[in-house]
Amino acid sequence: MDGLTGKVVIITGASEGIGRALAIAMARVGCQLVLSARNETRLASLALEIANYGPTPFVFAADVSSASQCEALIQATIAHYGRLDILVNNAGMTMWSRFDELNQLSVLEDIMRVNYLGPAYLTHAALPYLKSSQGQVVVVASVAGLTGVPTRSGYAASKHAVIGFFDSLRIELTDDNVAVTVICPDFVVSQIHKRALDGEGKPLGKSPMQEAKIITAEQCANMMLPVIATRGRLLITSLRGRLGRWLKLIAPGLIDKIARKAIASGR
Repeated sequence: MDGLTGKVVIITGASEGIGRALAIAMARVGCQLVLSARNETRLASLALEIANYGPTPFVFAADVSSASQCEALIQATIAHYGRLDILVNNAGMTMWSRFDELNQLSVLEDIMRVNYLGPAYLTHAALPYLKSSQGQVVVVASVAGLTGVPTRSGYAASKHAVIGFFDSLRIELTDDNVAVTVICPDFVVSQIHKRALDGEGKPLGKSPMQEAKIITAEQCANMMLPVIATRGRLLITSLRGRLGRWLKLIAPGLIDKIARKAIASGR
């Protein structure tokens, strides 16, 4: 895609799932990548794979919940490439517990710190360079940011916050010609489900999803790529997500039933 060739792109949460799939897809169209996540070993392995069919990515391990590490990631990118064109805020975490069964309230803080504050920290550090390049901020939110989702209250709250934040930022950046793209995936096959925190704040260890019946990370990345290339405003990856956005306004009770059914069925 001509709109992406040669662009310097940071992808957080790049070691697996949507981030990994998107990194491979963007490398194939000629992007110059910065791969970031906490697991440096997985990042290095991905960089070696990508080097087979695209420019060798720059790897920088960072925890997006730390403002200082976000700043370090941006400065390392500028030192390596000299510019930044696209920032993809993808790193995230989730939960799987009814709120009345949540015994560790720190789960809510941890999720908000990674899913909301992380993108805010990183985008703040990146803005001077994105303004200079008239670049783009991409944030991977969720359909859970558009409506309530049972057993995901803290996750849904963080994604509602992210969407509100970046919708506001888009308006602020209009005169700077910096695009803001919000991605709202439905359920996607990913390790994030196995790492979802339970009511005790511990990873589930196994996915509660029927993964054969939901889209793969590669399918999600392929949907994202043209939207990013055209500096689109919003992508909702599923039909039920797109319909649900409007049904919530006219039939909110129906959307509640659909959300309950989706969680109960694991798809």
